[in-house]
Amino acid sequence: MSVNPKPNPAQAGDLLQITNLQKFFPIKGGIFNRVVNNVRAVSDVSFTIKRGEVIGLVGESGSGKTTVGRTLLKLVEPSGGKIEFDGNDITHLPPAQMRPFRKRMQIVFQDPYASLNPREKIRTVLGHALSVHNIGAPSEREDRIVKLLEQVGLSGDYLDRFPHEFSGGQRQRIGIARALAVEPEFVVADEPVSALDVSIQAQVVNLLEDLKAEYNLTMLFIAHDLAVVEHISDRVIVMYLGRIMEIAPTRKLYSTPNHPYTKALLSAVPDPDKRHRPDRVILTGDIPSPINPPSGCVFRTRCPLAIEDCAKVVPEPVEISPGHFSACIRTAPQGNAAPVAL
Repeated sequence: MSVNPKPNPAQAGDLLQITNLQKFFPIKGGIFNRVVNNVRAVSDVSFTIKRGEVIGLVGESGSGKTTVGRTLLKLVEPSGGKIEFDGNDITHLPPAQMRPFRKRMQIVFQDPYASLNPREKIRTVLGHALSVHNIGAPSEREDRIVKLLEQVGLSGDYLDRFPHEFSGGQRQRIGIARALAVEPEFVVADEPVSALDVSIQAQVVNLLEDLKAEYNLTMLFIAHDLAVVEHISDRVIVMYLGRIMEIAPTRKLYSTPNHPYTKALLSAVPDPDKRHRPDRVILTGDIPSPINPPSGCVFRTRCPLAIEDCAKVVPEPVEISPGHFSACIRTAPQGNAAPVAL
């Protein structure tokens, strides 16, 4: 068994490499409006994403998932660490130098209505991306927009409609079409189905799966529900309070989860066959405040296996089997800590 504290060595075929990523949001106060504390949204997160791979990023609300996605795209500036895209360090690139990468990196937002300008027709919404990045001649752009709508399962007859004239699922399809308009290599899908009815969620996930194959997309698929990411993801990253708890290939994570937090999340996923889900684990209490996270393991205050050492050691993700990393001193060996079976 190899022990690797950082599951992100750069390899051929990696499109993104994230090393010790941090994002803190300052809290100001007092008569001089000075920084008095920080919201620790992301703490020392490291992983890689291979070309053509779909990474599922899951965790409860407040775990830092959306902040990771937006920081990778430089929609918010990182507080520390390093972001490399296709071998280029983009961590601190100014806007002018970041512009060529914008075309290669896009996002699908959680709320399809809030992400569309209600005063603009769909023709204009999709046309903006083409004109900003100077894609195609102006005379060719309408044909391209019609093709985009058809690729996401909508009719070209919808060009002159406004966002309020569509259902939530249709608006999300428009958001997906807008992200694909510039033919990106990497897409962050930020909880793209959480605002949709359950009956529509599977349709949108299947659409993303089809488009991923058609465009050979690399994708970070963010969700709070492990059931949503199971069928679209090649690997899954589980986060809690700004830190990575577990990373594993999808099948391995669902069949043999290691971290107590992953087991708790999986136990809440409905499984009619009752074959692959662990026994129900009820987590007590709420997720702690990211302003003052617990010492040691951030999950220890809700962990059913917590011991005294959990308050003293910040566990690093270590490789417990090929490609399977876990950050727990009880279930994954770390230094002198002895592993125990759950």
